[in-house]
Amino acid sequence: MKIKKILFVTKFEELCYDALSSLLTLTRASLEHVVFLNVIERDKVAMHRGSGYSKEEAVKLKETANIRFIDWAENLFEMGLEVGAYMEVGELIPEILKAVEKESPDLVVIGRSHKGPLEQLYSRSDVTELTRRMSIPILVFKHMTEDNIVPEKIFERPLLATTWSEASLSAQSYLSDMKEVIKEVHVMHVISEKELKKSSTHEVQKARREQRKKLDDLCDELEETGLKARAHVYVGDPAKEIEKAAREYQASLVILGGTGKSALMERWMGSIPQSIADKSVFPCLLIPASNS
Repeated sequence: MKIKKILFVTKFEELCYDALSSLLTLTRASLEHVVFLNVIERDKVAMHRGSGYSKEEAVKLKETANIRFIDWAENLFEMGLEVGAYMEVGELIPEILKAVEKESPDLVVIGRSHKGPLEQLYSRSDVTELTRRMSIPILVFKHMTEDNIVPEKIFERPLLATTWSEASLSAQSYLSDMKEVIKEVHVMHVISEKELKKSSTHEVQKARREQRKKLDDLCDELEETGLKARAHVYVGDPAKEIEKAAREYQASLVILGGTGKSALMERWMGSIPQSIADKSVFPCLLIPASNS
């Protein structure tokens, strides 16, 4: 699926123009249209004022956002892109869903969730909520400040972590459609610790060879579309091993398929894609299970 339109959800302090700039290499592939969305949450207005919610303060914040968007739009117009913008007062998730319904973007870009573990336990993270209510990919942008890295070309060296689910395999078509901006793809699968506890050394090596063969076949398919691809098998805790591989191969982006768990199971047992999206220092592209 080609990415022709992006919905860029920004609070400015987390996602600013430098983040947007790293996405604009997609113009070499298929990007034609960028829609900005700034959601002014009522509780944030109250915090900004140091007292209760004020319509006047909300209007001021909307106008400030509009000035920023006009400046950004001028740069995008010069590149030949179409631009749209929304400045809304309300709750973040409902406003994103409204914009998605109106604009039908191919990709939604958001910043990482700042909810704490206890709050996520009861209310879910923004990423979890969006993947459950949308059938389009979500890019969780990170500046990777822990490593003092700003990904100037976010799609240049993606790491695809596959579980062989339909959702994770569907990412292959996205990679093929972005081949003009991708330098090299690293494809990995993690053999979990549970498999190790139940297997002998011989069986573990057999599992590694089987997974490597499947990854090599996938890399061959990617290379047939014009992409350079390398396969890797890791063993251990999936979330930790994916983060380790991203560091070792200097990935610019981690790509994962969505989860098929129920909301209750995911809330209590966790989800590897959601964990990486919320906690990893690397930008993360999630392909929702319902998109497969």
